[in-house]
Amino acid sequence: MTERPVLYLVVCAAGPAEHIDELVDLLIADGWQVCMIVSPTAAPWLDRQALQDKTGYLVRVEWRMPGDPEPHPPADVVLAAPVTFNTVTKWALGINDTLALGVLNESLGAGLPIIAFPHTKAELAAHPAYSGHLEVLRAAGVVVADGKPLDSMNGPGRWGVVIDALRTARTS
Repeated sequence: MTERPVLYLVVCAAGPAEHIDELVDLLIADGWQVCMIVSPTAAPWLDRQALQDKTGYLVRVEWRMPGDPEPHPPADVVLAAPVTFNTVTKWALGINDTLALGVLNESLGAGLPIIAFPHTKAELAAHPAYSGHLEVLRAAGVVVADGKPLDSMNGPGRWGVVIDALRTARTS
């Protein structure tokens, strides 16, 4: 029997994050070991202890101290869902001021498969820099979902598109 692949789930402070436990359940049922990295702004929105109990791994928000062991196994795939305007913009510029951005930047540099599901207000998506930053990430190999597939109008079904994208990435 082979070990389940490791998925790093990077969660930012956008509406769908309030229901990230639904996605975690689906990911685990789909055979992933889920290791969560959460932006500092999203952290207070989540029941980190319940998510840690569910995944078996520390839900990380802050950098570890030098010499401390790495609390997560190495990732096979990285999923950023939801990812905000702020994170997309900083990520495309290589800014590394949170653990979430650090994981995204390092994963990009390591050539890991990365799938991103932006969730951004229309006003921010219309900012002249935003589409260019998405293109920078795409050009670097990040699979970026179009539109707003995590819209709350989709209810719990919003996560189906994420699972489908991961299944496609797993077989390609």
